[in-house]
Amino acid sequence: MGKPDFIFPKQKIALFVDGCFWHGCPLPKHSNLPKNNQEFWAKKLQGNKDRDKLASRELKKAGWKVVRVWEHELKIPEKVAGKLWKFFR
Repeated sequence: MGKPDFIFPKQKIALFVDGCFWHGCPLPKHSNLPKNNQEFWAKKLQGNKDRDKLASRELKKAGWKVVRVWEHELKIPEKVAGKLWKFFR
């Protein structure tokens, strides 16, 4: 069912902190493919995104709330706190 970075069992919240490169951040320059071996990296990173979607779907089916935070968002703690607040109230 995926491996959340943090879980809050009482509230049934699974928190993932997704690295921009490894999980395919949608912002430009946050997830550029390496210049070497692009076919390998494209397949690898797409597999990560597919796995993330599956993990989120399975956790939600099991009654968990799923929160995903991008690595770059950690630089703005207020943004992360705002995301989390929605799930804890």
